[in-house]
Amino acid sequence: MSSISGISSLQSIRSAHESAMSKMDGMRQTVGGERDSGSLGTSFSDRLQSSLNSVADAQSQAAKSVEDYELGREEDLSKVMVNQQISSLGFQLTMNVRNKALTAYKEIINMPV
Repeated sequence: MSSISGISSLQSIRSAHESAMSKMDGMRQTVGGERDSGSLGTSFSDRLQSSLNSVADAQSQAAKSVEDYELGREEDLSKVMVNQQISSLGFQLTMNVRNKALTAYKEIINMPV
């Protein structure tokens, strides 16, 4: 591998990493739901819907990047892999939140009155 192709490869990995970090920051803000100073904030259902939409967007982006790579439209494998990892992490987070909510619901239902 020549030093020029090695440098361009490192630059593409760096740009993929920066892109992934900006996507994760967007997901974190969506999940964290920063409040505007002049409003009371968004409702829980709005935050949940926004988070689910963000995960769905990440999954569709990952699927599109895989398709583009397979068809030869995308040559940077690192971008494809980063998109798949972002999608996977978002899905795992969603499943963990669902499982915790379901556990809490079952505990509330089983409480004696």
